[in-house]
Amino acid sequence: MAMDVAGQALEIPMRHIRPTLATLTGTLLTLTLTGITHAAPAHAAEIIIIDGYTETVKESAGIPVACPTNQVLLGRAHSGDENGSTTYYCGLILIDGQQVRVSAPSWSSQQRESNSFFAAPPNEVLVGRQHSGDENGPTRYATASMSVWGRTVELTSYRWSPSQRESNSHSKAGDYEVMTGRQHSGDENGQTRYQYARISD
Repeated sequence: MAMDVAGQALEIPMRHIRPTLATLTGTLLTLTLTGITHAAPAHAAEIIIIDGYTETVKESAGIPVACPTNQVLLGRAHSGDENGSTTYYCGLILIDGQQVRVSAPSWSSQQRESNSFFAAPPNEVLVGRQHSGDENGPTRYATASMSVWGRTVELTSYRWSPSQRESNSHSKAGDYEVMTGRQHSGDENGQTRYQYARISD
């Protein structure tokens, strides 16, 4: 019981206290439930692509070039005719600090280089290429899927690069991109273009 300064009892109507407590309690419950039911907003993944392995071979030599474990193709350059040099650029990918895992390569069937068109299946990336002979020789490609934390890394915003003369060509993926396809027509003076896709965040 509350007392005044003279030590006399004070009468406090409880009906005024209980609604106040009820209101405060209701507010506290609402805040607690809001904290439980409202998830934190999703954040965009941090994607980092690091230049890695590079290999240069004689185009006509028939050497199968494949990126090392857990690396993917980012670019390609060629100079001259079929006896000229072809350079492949690989790289590794980090998503939120975790290195992306790349599956074992799967090689495509061969096609004639002078009228060739190849695009990797959805959500797969190029990891290798092999060519033998001149423009009439066979070309094939290696593809692989990517994963991080046990989930497939998805690709989006597919695009084709502008065409360029094969004998003096150089192409590399843009920011957050990987190589997913290539098309070529004719001999070394013919046109080559590449397909790229963006890693989805």
